[in-house]
Amino acid sequence: MNGIESTHNKCAPYWAILMMVLCVVGVSTTWIKLGSFWNGYVLDITGPTWNYILFRNLFTKYQDNAWTRLFTPITTLIIFVLVLYGIEILQYFEVYDSTYDPWDFLAYISLLLPLFLIDYIISSKSRLSSKHQ
Repeated sequence: MNGIESTHNKCAPYWAILMMVLCVVGVSTTWIKLGSFWNGYVLDITGPTWNYILFRNLFTKYQDNAWTRLFTPITTLIIFVLVLYGIEILQYFEVYDSTYDPWDFLAYISLLLPLFLIDYIISSKSRLSSKHQ
Protein backbone atom coordinates (compact mmCIF):
# COMPACT_ATOMS: atom_id res chain seq x y z
CA MET A 1 0.00 0.00 0.00
CA ASN A 2 1.49 3.35 -1.01
CA GLY A 3 1.43 6.56 1.04
CA ILE A 4 -1.56 8.06 -0.75
CA GLU A 5 -3.68 4.94 -0.36
CA SER A 6 -2.68 4.42 3.26
CA THR A 7 -3.41 8.01 4.30
CA HIS A 8 -6.67 8.08 2.35
CA ASN A 9 -7.91 4.84 3.92
CA LYS A 10 -6.96 5.97 7.44
CA CYS A 11 -8.90 9.21 7.02
CA ALA A 12 -11.93 7.73 5.21
CA PRO A 13 -13.97 6.86 8.34
CA TYR A 14 -13.54 10.40 9.66
CA TRP A 15 -14.59 11.91 6.34
CA ALA A 16 -17.62 9.57 6.32
CA ILE A 17 -18.66 10.68 9.81
CA LEU A 18 -18.18 14.34 8.91
CA MET A 19 -20.19 13.92 5.70
CA MET A 20 -23.08 12.31 7.57
CA VAL A 21 -23.07 14.98 10.30
CA LEU A 22 -23.06 17.76 7.69
CA CYS A 23 -25.84 16.05 5.77
CA VAL A 24 -28.04 15.60 8.85
CA VAL A 25 -27.45 19.17 10.03
CA GLY A 26 -28.09 20.62 6.57
CA VAL A 27 -31.25 18.64 5.87
CA SER A 28 -32.58 19.28 9.38
CA THR A 29 -32.87 22.97 8.50
CA THR A 30 -35.94 22.08 6.43
CA TRP A 31 -37.68 20.48 9.44
CA ILE A 32 -36.43 22.45 12.43
CA LYS A 33 -37.08 26.17 12.68
CA LEU A 34 -34.34 27.90 14.69
CA GLY A 35 -34.29 31.38 13.23
CA SER A 36 -33.21 33.15 10.09
CA PHE A 37 -29.52 32.17 10.18
CA TRP A 38 -30.28 28.47 10.75
CA ASN A 39 -33.00 28.32 8.09
CA GLY A 40 -31.35 30.71 5.66
CA TYR A 41 -27.67 29.79 5.67
CA VAL A 42 -26.85 26.50 7.38
CA LEU A 43 -27.80 24.40 4.35
CA ASP A 44 -25.78 26.78 2.14
CA ILE A 45 -22.81 26.14 4.45
CA THR A 46 -23.15 22.38 4.94
CA GLY A 47 -24.45 21.33 1.50
CA PRO A 48 -21.35 22.22 -0.53
CA THR A 49 -19.06 20.65 2.07
CA TRP A 50 -20.81 17.29 2.26
CA ASN A 51 -20.95 17.24 -1.55
CA TYR A 52 -17.23 18.05 -1.73
CA ILE A 53 -16.51 14.96 0.41
CA LEU A 54 -18.85 12.94 -1.79
CA PHE A 55 -17.33 14.10 -5.10
CA ARG A 56 -13.79 13.64 -3.81
CA ASN A 57 -14.61 10.07 -2.69
CA LEU A 58 -12.93 10.85 0.61
CA PHE A 59 -15.25 8.57 2.58
CA THR A 60 -14.46 5.36 0.65
CA LYS A 61 -11.49 3.06 0.17
CA TYR A 62 -8.83 4.61 -2.07
CA GLN A 63 -9.30 4.14 -5.78
CA ASP A 64 -7.18 5.39 -8.65
CA ASN A 65 -9.53 5.94 -11.57
CA ALA A 66 -10.72 8.62 -13.98
CA TRP A 67 -13.16 10.05 -11.41
CA THR A 68 -10.58 10.48 -8.66
CA ARG A 69 -8.02 11.88 -11.09
CA LEU A 70 -10.56 14.47 -12.33
CA PHE A 71 -11.82 15.50 -8.90
CA THR A 72 -8.58 16.59 -7.28
CA PRO A 73 -8.91 19.02 -4.37
CA ILE A 74 -8.26 22.06 -6.58
CA THR A 75 -10.52 21.09 -9.51
CA THR A 76 -13.32 20.09 -7.14
CA LEU A 77 -13.13 23.44 -5.35
CA ILE A 78 -13.07 25.36 -8.65
CA ILE A 79 -16.04 23.44 -10.06
CA PHE A 80 -18.05 23.88 -6.87
CA VAL A 81 -17.34 27.62 -6.58
CA LEU A 82 -18.19 28.20 -10.25
CA VAL A 83 -21.48 26.30 -9.96
CA LEU A 84 -22.50 27.82 -6.62
CA TYR A 85 -21.60 31.37 -7.59
CA GLY A 86 -23.15 30.84 -11.02
CA ILE A 87 -26.44 29.85 -9.37
CA GLU A 88 -26.34 32.94 -7.17
CA ILE A 89 -25.57 35.22 -10.14
CA LEU A 90 -28.50 33.69 -12.05
CA GLN A 91 -30.68 34.52 -9.02
CA TYR A 92 -29.41 38.11 -9.07
CA PHE A 93 -30.45 38.48 -12.71
CA GLU A 94 -33.81 36.79 -11.94
CA VAL A 95 -33.24 34.08 -14.55
CA TYR A 96 -35.52 31.86 -12.49
CA ASP A 97 -37.90 32.39 -9.57
CA SER A 98 -35.71 32.49 -6.47
CA THR A 99 -34.33 34.81 -3.83
CA TYR A 100 -30.94 36.45 -4.35
CA ASP A 101 -28.92 36.89 -1.18
CA PRO A 102 -25.36 38.28 -1.39
CA TRP A 103 -24.51 36.61 1.95
CA ASP A 104 -24.88 33.25 0.19
CA PHE A 105 -21.52 33.88 -1.52
CA LEU A 106 -19.87 33.86 1.91
CA ALA A 107 -22.00 30.98 3.21
CA TYR A 108 -20.98 28.72 0.32
CA ILE A 109 -17.26 29.02 1.00
CA SER A 110 -17.29 29.52 4.79
CA LEU A 111 -16.85 25.79 5.46
CA LEU A 112 -15.96 24.63 1.95
CA LEU A 113 -12.68 26.56 1.90
CA PRO A 114 -11.35 25.25 5.25
CA LEU A 115 -12.40 21.71 4.26
CA PHE A 116 -10.56 22.11 0.95
CA LEU A 117 -7.43 23.31 2.76
CA ILE A 118 -7.47 20.30 5.09
CA ASP A 119 -7.98 17.95 2.14
CA TYR A 120 -5.28 19.67 0.10
CA ILE A 121 -2.73 19.51 2.92
CA ILE A 122 -3.46 15.83 3.62
CA SER A 123 -3.35 14.98 -0.10
CA SER A 124 -0.12 16.90 -0.65
CA LYS A 125 1.63 15.27 2.30
CA SER A 126 0.58 11.77 1.24
CA ARG A 127 1.70 12.40 -2.37
CA LEU A 128 5.07 13.63 -1.13
CA SER A 129 5.55 10.65 1.16
CA SER A 130 4.68 8.19 -1.64
CA LYS A 131 7.23 9.84 -3.98
CA HIS A 132 10.00 9.41 -1.39
CA GLN A 133 9.34 5.69 -0.92
